Amino acid sequence: MKSIFDAAAYTEILNRFDTLTSDSKGNWGKMSVGQMAWHCQGPIAVSMGKTSIKKPSFFVGLLMKSFKKSLYNDKQWKQGIPTAKQYIATFDKEFSTEKEKLIVLIKELHKENEKAPWITHPVFGNFTAEQWGQLNYKHLDHHLRQFGV
Repeated sequence: MKSIFDAAAYTEILNRFDTLTSDSKGNWGKMSVGQMAWHCQGPIAVSMGKTSIKKPSFFVGLLMKSFKKSLYNDKQWKQGIPTAKQYIATFDKEFSTEKEKLIVLIKELHKENEKAPWITHPVFGNFTAEQWGQLNYKHLDHHLRQFGV
């Protein structure tokens, strides 16, 4: 599985974002390209401990932990998978502004490869640095594929 901490995968992700424009249309889902760039910032910020998400109820937490391995394995995520409520864009976002913020976060995260200890994810629990890198790559790849790049 590719990781945002791998130099080639990191460069690939940045190059793919560079091909998007404010006119890019999604192949599935309801998000505009600006909303997608805004949406992708949240999970990266959680990874770096810059923000958090609400801890789910005990039963929802158990259910979510059953999906943990799918977050960083080699299988691509399917279209329309659920997302945390706070990452659902309910109003339009300006693409160039959100893309710029996202790229800054991606670059910051890439430098965190040697970080220790990593935060405990509020929903999924502990991840290794390798798993955090794979998870973030996979999430970004999912949304870039959504927009055909």
